[in-house]
Amino acid sequence: MDSDTANVDGLTFLLQFTMGEVGQESKESSNKGSRGALNGEKANLGQWGRAWEVDWFSLASVLFLLMFAPLIVYFFIMSCDQFQCSVTRPIMDVYTRASHLSDIWNRTPLLNWRAANIYFVWVTFQVFLYMFIPDLCHKLLPGYVGGVQEGARTPAGKVNKYQINGLQAWIITHVLWFANAYHFHWFSPTIIFDNWIPLLWCANILGYAVSIFARIKASYFPTNADDCKFTASFFYDFMMGVEFNPRIGEWFDFKLFFNGRPGIVAWTLINLSYAAKQQELYGHVTNSMILVNVLQGIYVLDFFWNEAWYLKTIDICHDHFGWYLGWGDCVWLPYLYTLQGLYLVYNPVQLSTAGAVAILLLGLVGYYIFRMTNHQKDLFRRTDGNCKIWGKKPEYIECSYTSVDGARHYSKLMISGFWGVARHFNYTGDLMGSLAYCLTCGFDHILPYFYIIYMTILLVHRCIRDEHRCTSKYGKDWKRYTDAVPYRLLPGIF
Repeated sequence: MDSDTANVDGLTFLLQFTMGEVGQESKESSNKGSRGALNGEKANLGQWGRAWEVDWFSLASVLFLLMFAPLIVYFFIMSCDQFQCSVTRPIMDVYTRASHLSDIWNRTPLLNWRAANIYFVWVTFQVFLYMFIPDLCHKLLPGYVGGVQEGARTPAGKVNKYQINGLQAWIITHVLWFANAYHFHWFSPTIIFDNWIPLLWCANILGYAVSIFARIKASYFPTNADDCKFTASFFYDFMMGVEFNPRIGEWFDFKLFFNGRPGIVAWTLINLSYAAKQQELYGHVTNSMILVNVLQGIYVLDFFWNEAWYLKTIDICHDHFGWYLGWGDCVWLPYLYTLQGLYLVYNPVQLSTAGAVAILLLGLVGYYIFRMTNHQKDLFRRTDGNCKIWGKKPEYIECSYTSVDGARHYSKLMISGFWGVARHFNYTGDLMGSLAYCLTCGFDHILPYFYIIYMTILLVHRCIRDEHRCTSKYGKDWKRYTDAVPYRLLPGIF
């Protein structure tokens, strides 16, 4: 997931070596025409976006993820369903021939009409909220930015408009959820957990269907042909996407919808269903489950509160829409980012009061660092440094670089506030929050710690990748910056 957003950017870290963003680096602007922009982008291997030409390692990585990412998701969910969330027991059972792969598969719930109907209603309802209910929250909530907003300029020079109403969709969805749970009783609050594996097959069907459709659409009826990128590799194009901003009509934007809905709206509902199942099975909800719901709920609400800002992030500005976004948002995100709640259904953990408070504080401090670090960066950018950070005018280093057309550009890299503590301190806050989620589950099994392991590998890799790019881009100026802020994530350590 990107440290600034909840998304599936982690699926592409093996692939996108030319995609990097230092935490506070200013975005470049261009006044070139669409063809000039495309030619410049192709010539500059350090630019954002996917590659024009595919090397053998990228192709091997694509094939690996296409084959094994769905199996990874299935393995974790199956391990909980059949082995109490132990990831070693199924391996040992197969190794010692206590079980065969066919036995595990035969015990796996299959797709059924009930799950298909649930999933169809869910996705249709989210499409309805996205397309047909204009945002009112920006008129009612001070400080919230919603309604029609402009995105960043695409490589072809187009500026798309978006209907920002994710917070409203989240509120409506959850109001109806609680109204059903406490008054109408149309369905059980455990409905998601009770159909979790059949819903997995539905999510896979949608993920693959939208990815295949996006690939066909890019070839035969793209929204903007100048924003398409083709390579000689069918698998790379399918994985990474060809079209930059595929749309149906004027407003249905594939990237915005699938990144935020249905996966992230569902995230908090999934956790609520896990809590309801705990109540049903054990007669109470553990404090660890409450912590998971609260901490991850804060993250989800933060995403939707800042949805307009999300239009300026990697997913919308630079990524093309392919399998890793289409399938990843439908399957990888809702199934792997909610492993802690799933684990606690099978292995309830009641934390001591001191332990619960410590985990809560870790998560809240991590969120504060994550949000305030990004806020300082955005404030510095918006005001071009004419602001106050921690009560005083921020210090910065002037950097210059030359673009492929020979033009000289200038950037400012802040060395005050949290950006003076470490060069990627927003990642540090994100990792603290991720660790807090996992610590709620105790230490009996490794499965709930997949998230922090995954995030640590991805964010450390991103630090190294981004800084390699910036070294090439800024040269001696980047050395001045790293001398002023010597640590990447942890002051005094790394």
